[in-house]
Amino acid sequence: MTDYAAVRRAYDTVAEDYAERLPDTRAEATLDLAMVDAFVAAVLAEVSDAAAAPVLDAGCGAGRMSGYVAARGASVCGVDLSPGMVAMARRDHPDLRFAVGSLDELPCGDGEFAGVMLWYSIIHTPPSGLDRVLAEAVRVLRPGGHLLVGFQSGTGVRDVGPAYRRLGHDIRLERHLYTADDVAGRLAAAGAHEVARLVRRAKADERDDQAVVLARRA
Repeated sequence: MTDYAAVRRAYDTVAEDYAERLPDTRAEATLDLAMVDAFVAAVLAEVSDAAAAPVLDAGCGAGRMSGYVAARGASVCGVDLSPGMVAMARRDHPDLRFAVGSLDELPCGDGEFAGVMLWYSIIHTPPSGLDRVLAEAVRVLRPGGHLLVGFQSGTGVRDVGPAYRRLGHDIRLERHLYTADDVAGRLAAAGAHEVARLVRRAKADERDDQAVVLARRA
């Protein structure tokens, strides 16, 4: 299962540097953002008032994607495991709501949201814990709601500690790669069925291919 204590310590340690180096969506490719835009459009299409279509940014980090989604008209709140990252999100996005919480036990009610976004939030979850995380995301999603999952595409594990050690942070942190087929299959088992997917090749500054799956709860 996920060593949440280790993940929390790592992100608490790097929170300020992370927020400084990734303040917005500059790291995302145009294709990536097109999938986020499609997700927001799908959520808003179901309602006449954005306030009636709340979106949860689960694993929100320092809030950069929360801000992006909110700027496109959705009512957004964020949850993250790391208190340090939540502090950065509250500092940089004071108009949005953020809370500390774990992806495998979200501090949210059943069917509370019209949309849930897991934007590179599952990458520190090993395969043995992924079904629980996706089931939680589906649990807090209302019937007919949409779920967006972004992640590095492939199989295996990467050690991301060296990247942070170059910034002066001696941390241990691994990320797990998944295929779009794997994630889509697990989502279907949890009750959310694939609507669309993107799998794109790595950019020059990326080590792995990237994938995004858009799904809808039955």
